[in-house]
Amino acid sequence: QVQLVESGGGPVQAGGSLRLSCAASGRTFSRYTMGWFRQAPGKEREFVAAITWSGSSTYGTDSVKGRFTISRDIAKNTVYLQMNSLKPEDTAIYYCAADARGFIMAATKRADYWGQGTQVTVSS
Repeated sequence: QVQLVESGGGPVQAGGSLRLSCAASGRTFSRYTMGWFRQAPGKEREFVAAITWSGSSTYGTDSVKGRFTISRDIAKNTVYLQMNSLKPEDTAIYYCAADARGFIMAATKRADYWGQGTQVTVSS
């Protein structure tokens, strides 16, 4: 079975940092683009960032550019989201996703596989 398991969420004060991890298992993800989405209470799911499994290309939404960095460790089958300068508006459940269709996930908000999510709460 395919599994994406997120970790690293939690409470943090504004201006602080967190690193989310997404461990992938169950198949070879070499052909999959990995992404992070988030969903705040009462809001639609929002694309955050994505990376090709080779790590050669990344893509991020404007609201997190300069603050969030997506990366991957192929040997560990793990994707990371380093979040710096966090703001209260970054509060959401963060989901890891894997999709074979590439960065189109940013527009479609669809993916072949999803993790269960990890809560990030930023207090002012």
